Amino acid sequence: MPELSRGRRLLVLAICCMSLLIVSLDNTILNVALPAMRRDLHTSISGLQWTIDAYTLVLASLLMLSGSTADRIGRRRIFRTGLVIFTVASALCSIAPSLEWLVVFRMLQAIGGSMLNPVAMSIITNVFTDPRERARAIGAWGGVVGISMAAGPIIGGALVETVGWRSVFWINLPIGLLALVLTALYVPESRAPRPRRIDPVGQLLVIALLGSLTYAIIEAPAAGWGSPVIVGCLALALFSAASLVPYERRRREPLIDPRFFRSAPFSGATVIAVSAFAALAGFLFLNTLYLQDVRGLSALDAGLHLLPMAAMALVCAPLSGRMVGSRGPRLPLLLAGVATTASGVMFAALDATASDPKLFTAYVLFGIGFGFVNAPITNTAVSGMPRTQAGVAAAVASTSRQVGQSLGVAVMGAALAAGLDLTAWWIITGCGVAILTLGWLTSGRWAAATAERAAERLSADTAREPVGAR
Repeated sequence: MPELSRGRRLLVLAICCMSLLIVSLDNTILNVALPAMRRDLHTSISGLQWTIDAYTLVLASLLMLSGSTADRIGRRRIFRTGLVIFTVASALCSIAPSLEWLVVFRMLQAIGGSMLNPVAMSIITNVFTDPRERARAIGAWGGVVGISMAAGPIIGGALVETVGWRSVFWINLPIGLLALVLTALYVPESRAPRPRRIDPVGQLLVIALLGSLTYAIIEAPAAGWGSPVIVGCLALALFSAASLVPYERRRREPLIDPRFFRSAPFSGATVIAVSAFAALAGFLFLNTLYLQDVRGLSALDAGLHLLPMAAMALVCAPLSGRMVGSRGPRLPLLLAGVATTASGVMFAALDATASDPKLFTAYVLFGIGFGFVNAPITNTAVSGMPRTQAGVAAAVASTSRQVGQSLGVAVMGAALAAGLDLTAWWIITGCGVAILTLGWLTSGRWAAATAERAAERLSADTAREPVGAR
């Protein structure tokens, strides 16, 4: 692909950020609409969990397939297809006649969404080749998440109050259509010189693992942990996990390349992504229900209460990107871990809901933590890997985020259904501790050396593989 001008690169970045905006807005707006959806569709907490997890599970299951497919047949082509499917599915969600149909349309949304974020990140990685410029671009990318967190609850609250919860899906339509037109005009096509083959067995094992585990966690409070269905799901999840790693090691072109995880920073970024986004999903789920069901606030007022968290995420995300570009990922990861842990402790041990000043402080701390964590995750995931496999590497990082969100909603919702509200906040605190600990361990000299060895091994193995090898 020829070198693009700086203005063209920035335009490509803006177009890719539009895809992230609609996906991120979809999540934050939907959280504010959950109580209204529960009343209108007459569903339970587990039903609310499925409206979120049906999306995140399908998304997590297909991200790596979409990334490798884009590397093979063209990133712009897959990106445009994803925009079409996501936009159409959003329109269908807005007219869903029942919870079951809403879940189906959310799954269709996820199929389109799986073709957006990892492919967009792969496009950005290939367009911004300078490491410092790429780090700044990723920082701007992370800032879009902050924008969605800031705007989502307020826009969602206003729409729910004035038009109804179905309108929260409408906002995806104009943004998706505009991004589709701009992509056709300005985004260059790119492919990996040596793309991977499809791995159907690995794909099925990933789907079985994520689906069975999440179903067990969500449905166990009602069905009982000892029920045959729940035990069967847990057994299937265990079997899938035990089969996936050895199977992928035997494949020349695996869905999930185990060689990536020889890099301590890459492995750390994967676990940090799961922890951070589990904390985020659980935090939003718990607070949305608390503010509207316990405190009796309207959807708009609930969105305004979440604004301090969102504003800090918006401020800290680009700052984190600049830190990563100039000083590396350690400082923003440590700041993220400390702030997330402190926020969890305020809820779990200091009763942050007892007063508005405490609640405000806890929200600010969580916003700081989430704002700082996203850029180092993304940058670490793609920086040490060969550019030819950028789609797969970016998809692993995106998959980790979606797995975290699925588990966060499943676990926190299950704790809430079982009356273990305090336990849910201690779990979020534990996620903060994991970010802090792994951020320290995987950002030093030893970790950097493992990343260099992993990159050298990947490049050498790729060079030895014959074209079209299985």
